[in-house]
Amino acid sequence: MQRRNGISPSSASSDEALPKGTDDLRKLDNLASDDRHFSMIRELHMADLITELNGFCGAMSIFSSLRYCLGASDDLSQLYLAMVFMPFGLFFDFMDGKVARWRKKSSLMGQELDSLADLISFGMAPAACAFALGFRTFLDTILLTFFVLCGLSRLARFNVTVQLLPKDETGKSKYFEGTPIPTTLSIVSLMAFWTSKGWILESIPLGTIGTGLLEFHPAVLVFCASGCAMVSKSIHIPKM
Repeated sequence: MQRRNGISPSSASSDEALPKGTDDLRKLDNLASDDRHFSMIRELHMADLITELNGFCGAMSIFSSLRYCLGASDDLSQLYLAMVFMPFGLFFDFMDGKVARWRKKSSLMGQELDSLADLISFGMAPAACAFALGFRTFLDTILLTFFVLCGLSRLARFNVTVQLLPKDETGKSKYFEGTPIPTTLSIVSLMAFWTSKGWILESIPLGTIGTGLLEFHPAVLVFCASGCAMVSKSIHIPKM
């Protein structure tokens, strides 16, 4: 996840005479006043389209997880496909910021698209994959929802506070507050290992504890730990 403002130090010098935020206000006015057909599409830049591909990968991962739930439990092709889509989402998440800085262009929508796509690919998609894998009790789903909401809150905090974080000489934030949401792919890697070993559905490591509505898989606490790390204020992850 990278905040895309499309402005580099070299390009910022030409706008020094403008009040802070003038360019954003101009973009917002253009977006609101443009009533041409497909005006929203016209406002998207190349980096925004790459961000859309991130969201596409996340959505396809979710649908693949659903297909596994509807099919034969011994056919793991859709489950593996669900896991494969997520690293491709990470690739597009990495590339959109690179392209925005390379072309020195970004849109106001692109700044928000990035976070929304990340929530789909690295929040909802891993949770859906975990459900398909076998974390299906009522309490499992509550804890997976907690994980998704932590990711949602972490992205919202990032969008609000990114301008206040210490910057390096290039204008990029020196660190992330809390673990970035793409780090949830480490859990996806763990689920892929379990799947390769056949440790899914009734064979999930550590089994279940509790009964009725309180039954859950202790292994789901890995998602809770990841969620807590994302919203942590004290964890600082240096940006590469």
